[in-house]
Amino acid sequence: MSDSQLVLEKMDGRIRAWKECGDSRFVFLSCYKMMSTNMLLALSEGEFHDREWVNELLNHFADYYFDGLSCFDCGDRTPEVWLAAHNATLEKELSEVQMLVLGVNAHINYDLVLALYDMLAPEWESLSEEQKKLRYEDHCHVNSIIARTIDAVQDSILEPESRFLAFLDVVFGRVDEYLISRLISSWREDVWNNTQGMLQLANEAEKEVFRKKIETEVLQRGVTICSV
Repeated sequence: MSDSQLVLEKMDGRIRAWKECGDSRFVFLSCYKMMSTNMLLALSEGEFHDREWVNELLNHFADYYFDGLSCFDCGDRTPEVWLAAHNATLEKELSEVQMLVLGVNAHINYDLVLALYDMLAPEWESLSEEQKKLRYEDHCHVNSIIARTIDAVQDSILEPESRFLAFLDVVFGRVDEYLISRLISSWREDVWNNTQGMLQLANEAEKEVFRKKIETEVLQRGVTICSV
């Protein structure tokens, strides 16, 4: 079994356990699992320039999520963005959409910057301009997969949990999915720009200052999400 399939099984196990005990964190992870499944399908169908690189990034990205989760569950030091997201999901009265966007905020705006940096830093200076362009195109193509995943996410995960979202679909059509897709695409563009900024930094002290700046922005955005 491939590493990617093992990640999906790990997600499935956690989702089942959380549903059984009424842990609301299943909402984000269910969406994440659906997105990961569609990413693997896109990889198998040759939708990316560099299949192996994207697959490695997909697994490395998931490691950030599960490492933070393990720390939180064990009471160890947890990344601040995930400490806030997990606590808010468990303790606050949030809608399913808020739970989803809260997790997306932490995982994309924070984890993805670090995961993408980890992948790009060792190779960036040696890549040609064309190769850098292809890396960026592969990053952007994920937005297309997100867009075609959002409808299924609502129908199978969010809508059963929210009569209000079902009402919005009847009255307004798929406007809410479109907005979520556009929001995530915008955030992913910020992720690329932040990663590029980190790649330009000369030493670890500067990188840590930059990381803290991103962390603060993600935490502030999380507060806003919870207050909507």
